[in-house]
Amino acid sequence: MLVRELLCIVILGCWAASAQTVARSNEEMAIRQPRLSGGDRLKWFVQSTAGPASLAGGVVSGAFGTALSMPKEYGPHWEGFGKRYGMRLTGISTGNAIEAGLGALWDENPRYVRLGHGSVLARIASSLKMTIAAQRSNKDELMPAYARYVAIVGNNFLSNTWRARSEANARHAGFRIGLGFAGRAASNAFEEFWPSIRSRLRKHGR
Repeated sequence: MLVRELLCIVILGCWAASAQTVARSNEEMAIRQPRLSGGDRLKWFVQSTAGPASLAGGVVSGAFGTALSMPKEYGPHWEGFGKRYGMRLTGISTGNAIEAGLGALWDENPRYVRLGHGSVLARIASSLKMTIAAQRSNKDELMPAYARYVAIVGNNFLSNTWRARSEANARHAGFRIGLGFAGRAASNAFEEFWPSIRSRLRKHGR
């Protein structure tokens, strides 16, 4: 019961925060994004699932799980690392497929819209806001990222059907849902700040 209550709080919290985000003015989001084609969504799916950042994240996640022997069924060895890496990849691909598919029906842009200016706090706030909100294709307005909510929640409960028994339960699914939103926030922050950091490094390298 506690897990269900916590999940309800998370989902309702995301919905409420998204509604407030949409209701507020969004001058920093004034860059209009072109409407996404099927090819654009496929490109986003591939990049988000098998791009360098995602694959590197899988290495860190797999290594962490192997060091702690979580789940215990996989064991603390290279074979276990491979299983953990593959398990994360199947979860990521399933969630991204759900978000891309439902997002096409609901006209949600799954890509992060970079602010690129302003104070550090404003840019962090923007990356957090875009964790729970999405921009409509070819429009300036934000909307709650419903496809993302369904993708993260649905994927983590669906994956219980093929996960190791020790973590194939509602409690672990709830924990993974929290990690899913945290991971999206971290990905947004990377996309927000890395171009600026890279530009400064290039200037100092000259």
